[in-house]
Amino acid sequence: MCMALVASTRSRSTWQRVTRSPPSIVLAFVWIAIMVVIAVTANHLAPYDTAATDLGARLRPPVFMSGGDWNHILGTDQLGRDTFSRLVLSVRASMTIAIISTFIAAAIGIVLGFVAAHSRGRLEQIILMLIDAQAAIPFMIVALAVLAFFGNSLVLFTVLLGFYGWERIARLCRGLALSASEQGYTIAVRDIGASPVRVYAMHILPNVASSLIVAMTLNLPEVILLETSLSFLGLGVQPPLSSLGNMVGAARDYMERAPWLVLAPSAVIMFTALAISIIGDWFRDLTDPAGESAR
Repeated sequence: MCMALVASTRSRSTWQRVTRSPPSIVLAFVWIAIMVVIAVTANHLAPYDTAATDLGARLRPPVFMSGGDWNHILGTDQLGRDTFSRLVLSVRASMTIAIISTFIAAAIGIVLGFVAAHSRGRLEQIILMLIDAQAAIPFMIVALAVLAFFGNSLVLFTVLLGFYGWERIARLCRGLALSASEQGYTIAVRDIGASPVRVYAMHILPNVASSLIVAMTLNLPEVILLETSLSFLGLGVQPPLSSLGNMVGAARDYMERAPWLVLAPSAVIMFTALAISIIGDWFRDLTDPAGESAR
């Protein structure tokens, strides 16, 4: 009865905090929802084939500028390709790469964090050394070296980005696991003979999941910006595929004649990274026990 009352009180408190969220949170969720819908339905939303060129229609302005028309809402690029169609497919590519890479980083961080928390010996020291080494080396330099040496492919690029940020998740996961190991529910499960894998996967992980989700949410916009930077340099997503980063990179020579080619993908990058960061901060405050008690 008491546990049910506590759970009901917490749920009511959480719901009240959700409904009192500022407009920026609502706008962030709306923007992310739009990006998800675009990513899922990109093939149906794109009115033109992004590989089809029309040099006679090159560098046409968007509809809201003088000379624009509704045939090309966001204008055309230097090869006459429809900018809106390329933008839609670029959103899908960039979001897919960022989400998959973030889950790879989370998987690496969670596994190594739990192993470090459980081993408490030489293996833990090795993992901590790897975490410190990863944090000390600029990831952009490592990424440039790997892509220049091994060449580039979509799979390699996605997996490479999956190694960004895992050390922060591993350090957080280790600390949460050490704290959870001293809790009564963990001790009770261990005393009845549960294996370490079951203890960590079935009991500790669900109880620390909210903190890990926050860490993943805060890591996601950084991966988006990293993918954009590498694609801008020509080392990310390669033609004929398109991403937000290589759209900006391909249009940098036309910034004065056709600024919309840079502004459209840049605006999507900025608002997407900002929206994810706002949601991450909000979710962190929502799941913070200290913040809840202060309220």
